[in-house]
Amino acid sequence: MNFKKEPFFDGNSDWEDLGNGVSRQFVGYNSQVMMVIVKFEKDAIGSLHKHFHSQITYVASGQFEVTVDGKTKILKQGDGFFAQPNIFHGVKCLEAGQLIDSFTPFREDFLQ
Repeated sequence: MNFKKEPFFDGNSDWEDLGNGVSRQFVGYNSQVMMVIVKFEKDAIGSLHKHFHSQITYVASGQFEVTVDGKTKILKQGDGFFAQPNIFHGVKCLEAGQLIDSFTPFREDFLQ
């Protein structure tokens, strides 16, 4: 696996269009950690899913209905959530915005 060697990104790396109003941009990663910015248009959905990674998400902008382990809350800029491994979680964007996701270990599936 080849990892990017640059220690800093200037925000000009390419955005990847994931469809349905969602796109992402990698901030940086190695084999232990990954940070990704995920941009959502209003009403876009990050479907309920689970994975073996630990995930911490910070709401950089916008407003989101967030469900983690069957519990739902409305989060806005400055809020965040933690999804333990193998726990279902997902979001619905109520007001266009961006989430900053951090994963450990890194999401190898994002790089394929």
